[in-house]
Amino acid sequence: MTLTTHVLDTARGVPAQGISIALVSLEGERRTQLAQAVTNADGRTDAPLGQALRAGMYELVFSVAAYFERHGVDGFYQDIPIRFELDRPGKYHVPLLLSPWGYSTYRGS
Repeated sequence: MTLTTHVLDTARGVPAQGISIALVSLEGERRTQLAQAVTNADGRTDAPLGQALRAGMYELVFSVAAYFERHGVDGFYQDIPIRFELDRPGKYHVPLLLSPWGYSTYRGS
């Protein structure tokens, strides 16, 4: 299974560059960081965060506090964790739509 993501700053209407993202595997109480990346000028990572993932529970943790600070915005969120389950072979895309006061996500294509 392959996992990709991107981040859009919906308040500014631009891709969110420079956000650190961690991919974490969850097995019971055990958390294992599998990958770390930073979004590029297009709000995407330069490579997939995972390319040979197995079925299971995962979390993407978007560290957004520094992004808001760089843009002089008093954001509400420090980190945004998105927990999901990969249960079938295929390509998974989990985007983050971000503003200082809210966020949304969905399973993309």
